[in-house]
Amino acid sequence: MNKNKCHYNKLSHLLIQKNFWVASLFSIARKKLLIVFFILFFAITTVFASEQTNLVRVGITDNSFQNVLKQDVKLYATSESTICDRQTRQMLINIPPNSDIFVKNSLAGLEVTINGKTSTLRDFVLISPMGVLGIRDLKRKGVDALYHGAFEVVQKPDHSGFYVINLVELQEYLKGVVPNEMPIRFGLEALKAQAVAARNYVLTPRVQAYEEFNVVDSVSSQVYFGVNTESDLSTQAVMETDGIVALYDGEPILALYSSTAGGYTESYAYAFSDPKTKVFPSISKPYLVAVPDKEYFDKLNDEEKAKEFYTSKVPSYDIDSSYYRWQKKWAVGELENILKKTLVAQSKTGFVSPIFTEKDDLGQLKDIKVMRRGDSGKVIELDIMTTKGCYRISKELVIRRVFQKDGISLPSANVVFEKELDAYGNIIDIKAFGGGFGHGVGMSQFGAGFLATKMNQSYYNILRHYYTGISLGTIPVDIKDKPVKQNFWSPLGRANIVILGQVAPKISVEINGKKEGFTVNKNFFQKQTKIDISRYIEDGENTIIFNPAICPLKLYVEVVEPYEKNQCFGKEDKFDND
Repeated sequence: MNKNKCHYNKLSHLLIQKNFWVASLFSIARKKLLIVFFILFFAITTVFASEQTNLVRVGITDNSFQNVLKQDVKLYATSESTICDRQTRQMLINIPPNSDIFVKNSLAGLEVTINGKTSTLRDFVLISPMGVLGIRDLKRKGVDALYHGAFEVVQKPDHSGFYVINLVELQEYLKGVVPNEMPIRFGLEALKAQAVAARNYVLTPRVQAYEEFNVVDSVSSQVYFGVNTESDLSTQAVMETDGIVALYDGEPILALYSSTAGGYTESYAYAFSDPKTKVFPSISKPYLVAVPDKEYFDKLNDEEKAKEFYTSKVPSYDIDSSYYRWQKKWAVGELENILKKTLVAQSKTGFVSPIFTEKDDLGQLKDIKVMRRGDSGKVIELDIMTTKGCYRISKELVIRRVFQKDGISLPSANVVFEKELDAYGNIIDIKAFGGGFGHGVGMSQFGAGFLATKMNQSYYNILRHYYTGISLGTIPVDIKDKPVKQNFWSPLGRANIVILGQVAPKISVEINGKKEGFTVNKNFFQKQTKIDISRYIEDGENTIIFNPAICPLKLYVEVVEPYEKNQCFGKEDKFDND
């Protein structure tokens, strides 16, 4: 069957194909099929623990992509479905295809009405083994929102509302993310880079705002629109990076990305505060450091260098973005009125000092002075000076939200300010010259598109340009008393087993159905040991089973692809500046 044209529930297929009942499953009556599926559904993290399976829990927002907590909703399934109690796993209600399942919040629990009959339930799961799930009147890209996997409906403990959570297999989740995070026109290799970054992001998010689920379906996490927005090319990108994540020092990285870096990405520490302590700048991450599109670009933490860079269209991989360079302008009175509102709102973040309240008098604007810039020239600290006082603003997102224009925040904090003065030295107008869109840390999506379509770079090279010092491979796993199975895609049929830390003298694996044992020679001072398994690897999809060893091991498969930085990104790069 064509993987790109799979029309049945991928999660149910995943569970079915792992079970020894597969030969007789489709001869079972429909009701029993649902029972078997439900048993398998809850057994996925126990019975099949030896195979690494990644399920993602996605909180579904509304049409405005703002609200995840719901008071009522209409669910449905395109085929026969069933409702099961989330805790006891008891099957409760069988439902004909395309029936409306109206769920309403109440203090007594969840009121569920189907075909005129109402029941009061606690948290439940909606499954449809042969179909997909939907939410009435919920649109994504102008079409009905449909989803693989299952729905969990979970009420908050205080009964103030409930969440609809899509429980979906990782690959199916990514098929609904990649075409919505990156334009298809950016090409296959850029889409592959996006698939890897998105896979990393959901596996290792910077913060998890809700205990009930891993991510939401909006820009607050990653844009996930489900089945109806999938594309053949982006699905190919997901499949051809199956199992692959970006790694640094043997651990999956925090693969941040944004629309347009403006020609120079920023270091993590200068864009984000610590998610726990709120300290800013935060602790640096060695793989998320400032990277210029041209190696000979100087750091832009000097005011004059930043001005020269962001007031001109220097050669850049981001040149095709409409946000590569931008300008904003305010009359002084206009900006003062904006600041009176935004300073109040942003004071609540803790990054405005002193705190500005609605009762405070802003006074007249006297100056805007950048106090500190990051390596990309991003403003990370500035002073707003008025006749009534001086306000220190820190952190790029806060700065962007303070300087709004027409109710919209600045596209980025890669910005320089110019003041127009009257004959008495008073400010008349303020202009902002900037570059980029978003936080500018990690991969630039427009840059990835340029590298893929105009410089014929592979996704591997694209990722290694934006994430310093990384390698690509499977998620590192701990091997103890059970074997672990991993599937992964190798583009060139070359790979290593990488063993982290202590190793056993011998390890046993099964690669693409062939059993093999390896004797390990380890230097005591090595942090990792590599075993070349290229002769067993096929171009494309591969399967490896790690068998238990004498002592516990932590290891993964590293896929190998040539990378010559000077050749790919040297001074002879040609840019289209039109």
